Amino acid sequence: MPEGEKAELIEGIVYMASPVRTNRHGKPHLILANWLGHYISATPGLDEYGDNATARLDDDNEPQPDLALLLPARIGGLARVDDDDYMTGPPTLVCEIAASSVSIDLHGKLNAYRRNGVREYLIWRTLDSAVDWFVLREGQYVPLAADSNGVLKSEQFPGLWLDVGSLLIGDLPRVFKTVELGCAAPDHAAFLARLRAE
Repeated sequence: MPEGEKAELIEGIVYMASPVRTNRHGKPHLILANWLGHYISATPGLDEYGDNATARLDDDNEPQPDLALLLPARIGGLARVDDDDYMTGPPTLVCEIAASSVSIDLHGKLNAYRRNGVREYLIWRTLDSAVDWFVLREGQYVPLAADSNGVLKSEQFPGLWLDVGSLLIGDLPRVFKTVELGCAAPDHAAFLARLRAE
């Protein structure tokens, strides 16, 4: 394959990336990356994460998730960065921006991530102005329920909160304030203690 070409192996099929549009993918990708980075900056001990990094899941699946966050193995994470600098095993959280790729992200990738044990899968469907956040329960993905304020709260990463309404209207100060509120919650403090102790 030519240098610089992006391709993903999903369920044994190679997909070549289409050109990336600014408002449908590039801008939302940067926003979600900053949301995740805001959380990482408040959570010392989370050292493994990636942006468009290949994840070697199994013989038929080597996706390049838009964003991935790994729990450390010492507290139950299943993925690691191998000697070749690739993620091997299922990241704990995968985030995808889905515009032209929505059919792949909601079908082939969803099945590959589920079957390989990705515990949380967030998809921002930009053309639909919607966010789906799935959590793995007994081998199946179920939608993560928002609280009464419309905030989604990660089960694997305490304090990683997403105000979906604010995200969809582009109210970034509110999106980041929600992460700060999550990181001020007692369960985030307990998570930080686990990260330090293990």
